[in-house]
Amino acid sequence: MEKIARQGLLYDFYGALLTEHQRQVYEDVVLYDLSLSEIAEEQGISRQGVHDLVKRCDRILEDYEEKLHLMEKFGNTKRLAREIQSLAGEFSRTGDRNLLRRIEEISGEIIDLEAH
Repeated sequence: MEKIARQGLLYDFYGALLTEHQRQVYEDVVLYDLSLSEIAEEQGISRQGVHDLVKRCDRILEDYEEKLHLMEKFGNTKRLAREIQSLAGEFSRTGDRNLLRRIEEISGEIIDLEAH
């Protein structure tokens, strides 16, 4: 996954767990694509300070994902939901009852994913 996209997703899932200052700087870099110099001037810290803070936030957010796996679970749920959607469309065209059994199996997998 592209680094910026991953950072954005990590922030979506775990950003609320950062401090207000961390959130503000991280958003400026990742979401608003401001330069380190622009942020440093705005925040009254050095460019290196901004860089270090972003790296620290990256580590913090990755650590949360490593422990909680929310992004991974979300990705799996989304993949399985797409499969259900495809099978449901195929069922409406063919009426094949085996497809319903597969939909039930997949929905059970989703329920199991969310329970862990």
